[in-house]
Amino acid sequence: MADYTRRAFLGFTAATAALAGVGASAIAFAGEGGLLRPPGGQDEGALVAACVKCDRCRSVCHTGVIGVAEVGDGFLRARTPKLNFHRGSCDFCGDCQRVCPTGAIGAFDPEADKMGMAVVQKDRCVAYYQGCVECQKACPFEAIALDGDGHPVVDADRCNGCGVCEDVCPALVYRSFSGGTRRGIVVVSPSAYARLGKTVVEDESEMSA
Repeated sequence: MADYTRRAFLGFTAATAALAGVGASAIAFAGEGGLLRPPGGQDEGALVAACVKCDRCRSVCHTGVIGVAEVGDGFLRARTPKLNFHRGSCDFCGDCQRVCPTGAIGAFDPEADKMGMAVVQKDRCVAYYQGCVECQKACPFEAIALDGDGHPVVDADRCNGCGVCEDVCPALVYRSFSGGTRRGIVVVSPSAYARLGKTVVEDESEMSA
């Protein structure tokens, strides 16, 4: 335990010093674009500075959605926690916050805070080609409705990025012939949503622009 504590402290100190040393450029060094973080980890700078990469959050995640960032996500981000909703969804159990030894993952209120935002991609969404209501039925926060044509519409005020919609989306099964790994509705990070400014896009080019 003493050895772990010493290593954790040294890792925290080194990360904090790195961020302080390069100032505003630290996040660019950490990687471009927003990653989906566990609930309470949405302050990217604070998470990168405080995370000691102990893997405790991932080990206690009973839904299996917490994975780790890779070097390709940014040097400073490597081995920090990120979410993958192809594995499941987040039920805001709070276990990741409780086991985090440094506070890198802090408090989160699913009724008020946002982990991300669900965005419908028309060219992948099954509802645009045949009837599908899976995401609307599954959303535990009633953040998805259907328009007059039966297409899903995300309520940005209600959506908190839990990932249930992406988890249940059948697009990879019904539209696997079109290639790609993106589902018809995906959760993007708060920063990515701020760039998009909408919850429906035409195709992949808008998501990656």
